[in-house]
Parts: sequence; structure tokens; C-alpha cells
Amino acid sequence: MEVKQKEMEASAPNYLEAVQALARMTYKSIYIIDHQKKVFDYVSDNPLFLCGYSVYEVQKMGFDFYTQCIPDQDRNMLIKIAEAGFHFLYAIPMEERTQYTLACDFHLKHKQIPLLLIHHEITPLCLTTTGKLWKSICIISLSTAYQMGNSKIFKLNSTSTWRYDLSHNTWETEIKPKLSPRELEILQYAIRGYKIHEIASCLYLTSDTIKFHRKKILDKLRVHTIAEAIRYSIVNKLL
Repeated sequence: MEVKQKEMEASAPNYLEAVQALARMTYKSIYIIDHQKKVFDYVSDNPLFLCGYSVYEVQKMGFDFYTQCIPDQDRNMLIKIAEAGFHFLYAIPMEERTQYTLACDFHLKHKQIPLLLIHHEITPLCLTTTGKLWKSICIISLSTAYQMGNSKIFKLNSTSTWRYDLSHNTWETEIKPKLSPRELEILQYAIRGYKIHEIASCLYLTSDTIKFHRKKILDKLRVHTIAEAIRYSIVNKLL
């Protein structure tokens, strides 16, 4: 057993320097999980995930961080999502497992903020020789959702996503909607805060034409506002 552990450690990818460099360029929090040891190999010093604690304190907590810093209701939901996620992952071929990312929204209990809703993404870094999860990288950003949940699985270069149905404990397959180049262009201006007449001026179109395209965007994404369309497009990697 000890030999196998040493072999695993010797074959571990050299990722820390790259992850540290990435953490310096983003407000998002990044951390790396060792599923076998139930510890955090790395936690960035970006404050979003730290909940008011130091990096040392969070790493010392390890998986106890989830018990201490996630409300009971959210944690119970995450346990169900994690179990369903493992079941999903181990049902697919071993060589494809590192191509998948699981995303969801949940609250953190912060020392200075009662509850902070965050968007959490996790993807495998490497597997054991038997295909079990060994190390994963997680990225945390501020959530733009209205409530916890919203769990989805994404596959690299796939037009499909899988949405978790909490009430039925199933993953429902969805096809990503496809936006036209013009619709994507309008969304990009909307992200920058441009109003309808300003977008029309930039694209040499009439305001009515912009309104027409905006309605098509809302219909395709099944949302009610352009703010929801922006969030959907970012979370589902349409932009």
C-alpha cells in the first residue's frame, strides 16, 4: 500500500506553479483537493473562499471546512449532488473522466458576511490507476444566481450539458442553445452596460432591430431579462 502511495505521488502532475500564477491574475478563489487524503493541497489567498480565515487555517481544516463554513441546508444539498456526481462520473469511460466539470451555487458562512452565495466549479486534475478521483481543482466566483442549487455538468467541447434534478435525483440532458454571431455581439455589448440605442449606434442598426435580436436571445435561452441572459451565457460557456 505504501509503495502504491509513493508511486502515485511520484506520478503527480507538477501543477502548483501554474495554479499559483493563475490565482494572481483573478479575483476568483482556487483550491486543489486530494480526495484520497481528504485535504486541500493548495488554497489561494484570494479572500472569496477563505470566509475570513487565513490560508493556513483553511488548509488545516481540510474537509472539515465544509462542515464549518457551509450552512446545513446547503451542505445537505451538496452531499446529494456530490453522490450523484460521483455516480455520473464513474459511469463514463475512465479516459474521459477528466473532461467533465461539475458546477453549482451554494452559500458560505463568512466571518464578516452572514451568507455569501458563490458559484463553485470542480474538475478532475488526475485519477488513480483504477480511475477513482485523486486530485481535483476548484474555482469559486461570486454567484449571479438568485438561490442555491443550479447544478450542472459540462463536458469539454460538448454541445450537451447535464442538469441535476434534485427532486428526482437524476441528471437531465440538455442541448446548449446556439446563438448567432449577431446575438453574441449584442450580448457582449450588454455585458459592458450598453443600452439599446447605444448598441444600435455601435452596430449601425436601428433600435427596433436590436430589440428584435434581444427578444430572440431571451426566447432561445428561456429567460426573461437581458441580465438573466448574460448570466446564462457565462455559466453555460456560450460566450
